[in-house]
Amino acid sequence: MTAQFRFTSDIAFTPTVKAIQTRKGSRHGYSRMEQGGSWEASITAELKDFIASQTSFYMATANADGQPYIQHRGGPPGFLRVLDEHTLAFVDYSGNKQFISQGNLSENPKVHLFLMDYAHRQRIKIWGEAKVVEGDVDLMAQLMPSEYQAKPEQVMVVSVTAWDANCPQHIPVKFDATSVKVAIEAKDQRIQELEAELSRLRQR
Repeated sequence: MTAQFRFTSDIAFTPTVKAIQTRKGSRHGYSRMEQGGSWEASITAELKDFIASQTSFYMATANADGQPYIQHRGGPPGFLRVLDEHTLAFVDYSGNKQFISQGNLSENPKVHLFLMDYAHRQRIKIWGEAKVVEGDVDLMAQLMPSEYQAKPEQVMVVSVTAWDANCPQHIPVKFDATSVKVAIEAKDQRIQELEAELSRLRQR
């Protein structure tokens, strides 16, 4: 927990937010949550496993004027790596060369990651600070997914301040196309096996 926060959730629950929670009746419940330990400040084994299975996340930054920007990041499972219990990192692939996120981080290092697992109706919110690492060939090689067809540009390193898991309410169930393809192929294979077995039984 950073020095400026009494509770890790204070990174999002500002005095203004808490005043609204009080007015709308939810402050008591969140106060009990704070007293019970608040949000996690380090990466647990469960979060590490969740991150390792994700192929996508959204990253929010803001410039010096507070103008927000959200960028999608994707890759094979494990492209977002846990370096230690307080640090995440990933290779930033070459794209449209706008560099909005990098520009924002140079003015304001605060960052927010939003990870959504539609198949299991889970979502994770991560607060922290990020920096762009350019020219570190060894770190890029360490983090670059094997045989992934993308051009590495640089590395982004995220220092985690706090994270929270949301409830599954209103999350639609969606499945990755690759997972669906594998399931259909397995089903088709089973159908072929059953048809072959039925044919053998009829021949008897």
